[in-house]
Order: sequence, then structure tokens, then C-alpha cells
Amino acid sequence: MKFSLVMMALLLVFSCKLKTLTGTVVRVADGDTFTLLVDGNRQVRVRLHGIDCPERGQPYSRVATGHLRTLLAKGNIRVTEMDTDRYGRTIGIVYASGVNVNESLLANGLAWHSSAFDRNPVWVELEALAREQRLGLWAERNPVAPWDWRKTRR
Repeated sequence: MKFSLVMMALLLVFSCKLKTLTGTVVRVADGDTFTLLVDGNRQVRVRLHGIDCPERGQPYSRVATGHLRTLLAKGNIRVTEMDTDRYGRTIGIVYASGVNVNESLLANGLAWHSSAFDRNPVWVELEALAREQRLGLWAERNPVAPWDWRKTRR
């Protein structure tokens, strides 16, 4: 009985294999969105999963964008696709030369963890540590979450 349950679980895990993209970055739009060139000439817009960086006009927006550019410039970009958003962008966990880009932005205080879309306890802790150390946007007196900032712009 236990053996068959284990085998069923393993089959489920392997059948739910996540799709991975690799390519070259051709444009960085902001701190959590970029365009990846895959298969030689197909462009894919990628939005980082589970995080939200400051919007243009918010404090630390340019810093977050610069940090993303620096990480992606290292090359060897790999995106683990998690979903597609309503704008058709690929939502993914991004690795640049083995560095988890999503986690780097959180750890450096350049992004909020989007707990509505992600329940990763490691990412919750990364944000908490950045807040505690007052890194990046957490050095601000009253940082405004991008989702709240966007509501005021509509």
C-alpha cells in the first residue's frame, strides 16, 4: 500500500514537470519585468514570480531596475515558468548564472514578497530580514507597496 502511494506521488511529480526557457535578455522594462529572446528570434516577456518591485516614480524603482539589469547581464538566463498573466507575460522564477534573481531582489530590499501569489516561507523570511536590516526600500520611513501605489494612479 505504501509503495503504491509513493509510486503514485512520484508519477504525479514527474507528470507536472515545469517548462523551462533559456535565452538572452534583450530588454529590461523595470525591476520585475524583462524580455527574453528564445529559440533564436522569439521574444518572451517575463514577469518575476512572487515579487513586486517599486513602480516607475516610486523610490527605489531605478535601483531595482539596475539590480535586475546587473544580474541578467551575467548571462545564462533560465526561467522556470510558473504561470501566464492576463497580459500574456510568462510568470517565472529566474536564474542568472545560477543566482535566483527573485530571491536576490527580495534579499536586497528591492521588492515586496507577493504573498497573494506565493507562499514560499523562504521568501517571506528574505523580505523580513531585509526589513529588519532596513535594506533598500525598507530604509524609507513609510514604503508604499506597488499594488497600493498603482491603485492611487488609476
